[in-house]
Amino acid sequence: PLYYRLNLISIYTYLEQRFGTRSYKTGAFFFLLSRIVGSAFRLFLVAGVLQIAIFDAFKWPFSITVAVTIALIWLYTFRGGIKTIVWTDTLQTLFMISAVVISIYLMKDGLDMSWTSLSEKVSNSGYSKIFVWDWQSGKNFFKQFVSGAFIAIVMTGLDQDMMQKNLTCRTLKDAQKNMFWFCIVLVIVNFLFLSMGALLYVYAEQMQITLPQKSDDLYPMLALQHFPAVAGVVFLLGIVAAAYSSADSALTALTTSFCVDFLGLGKEEKPISKKLRIRVHLGFSVILFAVILIFKAINDDSVITAVFTAAGYTYGPILGLFTFGLITKYSLKDKYVPIVCLLSPVLSYIININSEAWLNGYKFGFEILVVNGLLTFIGLFLLKEKNENYKAL
Repeated sequence: PLYYRLNLISIYTYLEQRFGTRSYKTGAFFFLLSRIVGSAFRLFLVAGVLQIAIFDAFKWPFSITVAVTIALIWLYTFRGGIKTIVWTDTLQTLFMISAVVISIYLMKDGLDMSWTSLSEKVSNSGYSKIFVWDWQSGKNFFKQFVSGAFIAIVMTGLDQDMMQKNLTCRTLKDAQKNMFWFCIVLVIVNFLFLSMGALLYVYAEQMQITLPQKSDDLYPMLALQHFPAVAGVVFLLGIVAAAYSSADSALTALTTSFCVDFLGLGKEEKPISKKLRIRVHLGFSVILFAVILIFKAINDDSVITAVFTAAGYTYGPILGLFTFGLITKYSLKDKYVPIVCLLSPVLSYIININSEAWLNGYKFGFEILVVNGLLTFIGLFLLKEKNENYKAL
């Protein structure tokens, strides 16, 4: 409701109206950082799959694969803008879900099991475990529940990429309906993905297939080397769709945020020229290219873990800023806000790596986001100023 009421192009202009220019720029900066890192992780995954499936046969280096991957996104988002993205996201989602459903069916067929026996097989395996109660584990249910709720808030409600899609709805009521149905569909889709994930390991064990070192490589290996040819094609369509569905809109959101938040364009008196938009779009494409290559050189974790871990550090300051703005009536010493927002992730990281020694064995999971946001909030509280002219936005 806030974004519709203020008629915002960039959601971070709320911070300018509430606190001042530096708070606004800080929020926008952390969004850019979050989206660059998150999109790079996702594109790294799809580029790796394309490298194995197609480009290795031509002896193309990984850097060329990444360049081709980004170029395809750049071409169609540049030509169509956000309206194109909304429609292509629909098609990409269809491909992605189709790939999961077909893969599950092919594994059932390959194991020669009925749906009932297949579900029992998965249920009796260790991969169907949902609840972890060990408080020292990063996978503890309560940690996952709390961190999941806050991740949903920051990666949806405080993210220009996600909000720009909802803001294409004509009215607030339409946007709320969109969010409601999105949540229901997301539960079903997540259940499908979790089921397929468990089934992949069950299938590999039954077929005595040696597991790859990285969990991210299991699905590509099975789809391209052990499933029927049709599965490989469907998998490629699905994995490309999954990555592109987030990366294409991210590039447009990055361009919009940079032009509006940092260049001060997008208003009636300062429209964004086509030439400048191309340059900014191309610039972020180059940045994504570089980050993906860096990630390939240092990555030793699964992409999904890396995405949510990165979100814990980069979205924390945004969470703290918006929370402070929405639940308090104070203004801030605006010039010191960037310092607080830079220190909070650093302190969160220090706490995270030392938590087991300092907190009697407690290990942080993705809830480090909450700690980061809380530290930001506390830091902002120390910068508070009484606002005699406060008016709810």
